[in-house]
Amino acid sequence: MADEVALRTMMVDTQVRPSDVTKFPIIDAMLTVPRERFVPEAARALAYMDGNIDLGGGRVMVEPRTLAKMLDALDIAPDELVLDLGCGLGYSAAVIARLAEAVVALEEDAEMAAEAESRLAEAGVDNAAAVEGALAEGAAKHGPYDVIVVDGGVEEVPAAVTGQLKEGGRIAAVFMQGALGECFVGHKHEGAVNWRFAFNAAAPVLPGFARQTQFVL
Repeated sequence: MADEVALRTMMVDTQVRPSDVTKFPIIDAMLTVPRERFVPEAARALAYMDGNIDLGGGRVMVEPRTLAKMLDALDIAPDELVLDLGCGLGYSAAVIARLAEAVVALEEDAEMAAEAESRLAEAGVDNAAAVEGALAEGAAKHGPYDVIVVDGGVEEVPAAVTGQLKEGGRIAAVFMQGALGECFVGHKHEGAVNWRFAFNAAAPVLPGFARQTQFVL
């Protein structure tokens, strides 16, 4: 236990703080949430390493720096409802739950969704619920949302997802072009989402978030 606390502190001191993440609630959440409980058993030794962790099926848990910088840019308030899209085994949802009023953690892999629900419960997170559903369709029945966090790469964000954002709401996603990616934060104004560059990052493109090929005759 003491070792894991030391590893969490090292993760924050070497990966999060040097990336200009200074908001106390984010630092506190990442120092508190036991990341090792939310990785596959085979990857437990890698829980606090710098880099994405493979969850299988082309999915990853994004590196601590990327998640922290996304949350820093989104500036989640304690009274806000957040959609954590592509929650994997639930780590991001557990961190966001310490910042927000409630979190809907969406996962389309049934086994992963069930695992996330069980791991969140074991960690005592009572204001986040893991739900199963297609990532590209969002979770409309629980919305609309103040904030949407896309936990993975995208080439485009479907209108079904941005449509679940409240007016004035924010969304963050890592837009990929080949192997290179950039995180953008979008603000919804008069029904449209205006995207702005936040920082460089990379993650595999989530199912349903690849650009639709246009066929021209």
